[in-house]
Amino acid sequence: MARSLVIKVTAGTDAPERCNQAFTVAAAALASGVPVSLWLTGEASWFALPGRAKEFALPHAAPLADLLDAVLAAGRVTVCTQCAARRDITVDDLIEGVRIAGAPAFVEEAVAEGAQALVY
Repeated sequence: MARSLVIKVTAGTDAPERCNQAFTVAAAALASGVPVSLWLTGEASWFALPGRAKEFALPHAAPLADLLDAVLAAGRVTVCTQCAARRDITVDDLIEGVRIAGAPAFVEEAVAEGAQALVY
């Protein structure tokens, strides 16, 4: 079984460097052929909505929208169930290809054979 990364990003515009680092690592891993599952939690949940990643800017960093597009093209993007509910985000609000799932799904992915979980 190939090694995979399960990346949970807990920050959004409230901690832009940490947020961008998670997306950058996810996109770099995918470009290297590593399977990636990116979990958007807390303030990062907003980036599952159309146009929100384009509003994010961080000097000297790749555009978040481009990183998200790369992950959507080759990996999986999930929004935390509780985080979505607290923000009144429903499945109908999401970018195509993003799903909503809860802690049991995260745990299942994180403890799968060959998986490495990272939390930003």
